Amino acid sequence: MIKLYDYWRSSASYRVRIALGLAGETWETVTVNLLEAEHRSKEHLALNPQGLVPVLEIDGHRFTQSLAQIEYIDETRGLGLLPAAPVARATVRALSYAIAMEIHPICNLGVAKWAVEQSDQKITMEGWMQHFIEKGLKAYEALISGGDYSFGDTVSLADICLMPQLYNAQRWGIDLSLFPKTSRVKETLDLIPAFQNAHPDRSPH
Repeated sequence: MIKLYDYWRSSASYRVRIALGLAGETWETVTVNLLEAEHRSKEHLALNPQGLVPVLEIDGHRFTQSLAQIEYIDETRGLGLLPAAPVARATVRALSYAIAMEIHPICNLGVAKWAVEQSDQKITMEGWMQHFIEKGLKAYEALISGGDYSFGDTVSLADICLMPQLYNAQRWGIDLSLFPKTSRVKETLDLIPAFQNAHPDRSPH
C-alpha cells in the first residue's frame, strides 16, 4: 500500500497527489498538521529529518522531496511527465523549477512568517505573498508559449508544479486574469480528474 504523509494545503503534497492520481494509484493518507507543528514531532523527523511534507512510501521505499517523488512515479508508472528529447526535457524542468525552486521556497509559510516578525509587522503576510507570487507568475507567463499546457500538448511536470501555486495565488487574492496564457493552462488542467481530486478542498483535513 502506498502511504503519503500529507498536509492538505501543502503545495508540495498537492503536487504528489496529482501525480499519484495521474498514475491511477490509490494510497493511504497520513495527515501531518503543519499548523500544529506535527512536522517537527519526533515521529515525523524520524521519517524526514528535514521536517517537511510530503513523505512518500511506495514500492517498499521511502522518499522525501516532492519533485523526486514525482519523477519516481513518472519513471516507474510511465506517465511521460518529462519529454524524451533533452532540450524539451530541460525546458520542462526549467518551468517546473521556476515555481518549485523560486516561488515556492520564498512563499513557504514559515519563511513568510519569519519575515513579517523580523520587520516588526512593517511587512504583512498578504503583501509578502502577493509580491513574490505575482513576480514569479509574471515570469512564468513569459516563459510559456500560450498553448493548452505549460509545454507541448500533454500534462508535464511543469503543470503539476503550476496548479498548487495558482491555488495559493487565488488564496492570497491575486488576479489570475493578469496571466492569460497561464489561465488558459489552468482551464485545461481543471478538467482533468487527477487534478480535480488532488485539490485541497477534496482532501481530508
